[in-house]
Amino acid sequence: MDLSSVEIFLAVASERSVTKAAKAVGRVPSNVTTRVQQLEEDLGVVLFSRDGKKMTLTREGETFLAYSNRLVALALEARQALRPVVPSGTLRVGTMESTAASRLPAALTQFNQMWPEVSLRLTMGASRDLARDVLNGALDCALIARPPASMLEQDLAFDSELQSLEAERVFIEDLLIVLPSGHPKIRSAADLRVGSLAALEPGCTYRRIAEHWASQSSSLPTTELGSYHAILASVATGDAAGVMPGSVLDLMHWPANVQTHPLGPVETLLIYRKNEHPSAFSAFQEVLSATKVRDPRLATN
Repeated sequence: MDLSSVEIFLAVASERSVTKAAKAVGRVPSNVTTRVQQLEEDLGVVLFSRDGKKMTLTREGETFLAYSNRLVALALEARQALRPVVPSGTLRVGTMESTAASRLPAALTQFNQMWPEVSLRLTMGASRDLARDVLNGALDCALIARPPASMLEQDLAFDSELQSLEAERVFIEDLLIVLPSGHPKIRSAADLRVGSLAALEPGCTYRRIAEHWASQSSSLPTTELGSYHAILASVATGDAAGVMPGSVLDLMHWPANVQTHPLGPVETLLIYRKNEHPSAFSAFQEVLSATKVRDPRLATN
């Protein structure tokens, strides 16, 4: 049993699908299937209950899941133990609400377990506001959504701010337009049959991308809401289309049979000031990298 097999097991357990897990770890599905089968043979137990394409953990799989998380954490801890500098102090991290909900829980739990002496302070906000706070020193780092190049060309101030910061791609989100149940399928904004676009605050990159998309062939007004749950509730009324990343929609288990239309991939960046790296930041950067869902698109974009 090697660490890569354990990481593949964790990906399948998280995605509940060999195909999705294969995309997450950058392997072909047949390789993922083989590695899981080899792991089951090595352990002498069945880890997953297979129902068509759905993979559900067995009782033995649930037990092994806890050990797997500990094994991966221990490997990261071993690497950190070789470093002479022990992270300490306060780390001020900014993040979008969507990232905090769908991507950060595992990383924050891991970081707190490894470095309890570091005080981690989270600030929620829109991408543009977070970038400005990192630039002026109010935050040590932040996770923001990068606008497409065409939008940055029209927003020179935001582009200049990003150029002044270091940036590392850590996730890629699939941005979606969420439509009411029963809404006809659409090819463009011209096909929408709703009264408004439901989105977060104006500084939200996802909102700006959706508004840019809608403006090309339609003139939908935007309804500003305070949360993704409020956006989905607005969509459920039948008179609004919402915008959100697919990872957030997957978390919400919304009972309504909503439909979606893809707006394309959007990069999530970890941004920080050049030549200013507190010891706690380097530890957070490594933990984030070790616990994030691997996406093969990060290797090519």
